[in-house]
Amino acid sequence: DELYQVRNCHQAFAKWGVGGGLIYNGLATHITKGREPWTLEHSHTDAESTKPAKNFTPKKYPAPDGKLTFDLLTNLQRSGTYHADDQPAHLRIKPELADVPKNTSLQVYGGPEQRFCPAGVYEYVGDEENKKELVINAQNCVHCKCCSIKMHKEYIDWTVPEGG
Repeated sequence: DELYQVRNCHQAFAKWGVGGGLIYNGLATHITKGREPWTLEHSHTDAESTKPAKNFTPKKYPAPDGKLTFDLLTNLQRSGTYHADDQPAHLRIKPELADVPKNTSLQVYGGPEQRFCPAGVYEYVGDEENKKELVINAQNCVHCKCCSIKMHKEYIDWTVPEGG
């Protein structure tokens, strides 16, 4: 129910920019409280909005300082996420899209899953560019579902992990 009230917020910014988005969201969240009789439609999926790597320059991020920013393993440990060692992997490549990581995601898009995953679940390992293979470290997953939404052709099958 609470998400229904803000269903149009993101799309308002995408459709009308910052000014229009602020005006619409101010009205929608404070006046109508999400009861407007319409839903703004998305014209494409997040995966379709990913652009080829050749259109961008690589970014260099500063090293973690240990005070305000921390390394990946420290952040992962603090998240409190735990997967049992014998638990089946909840992240799998869809069989019909098995060629996407090597032939499309890495070659065309530069393997974006290595960068947008906040837990470092996805990494390409290997010595040469054309011999790299995708390794999925499902035990690191913090269940943000970014991979099932943002990856090219949505090639990851994300299932609910075992709970306790």
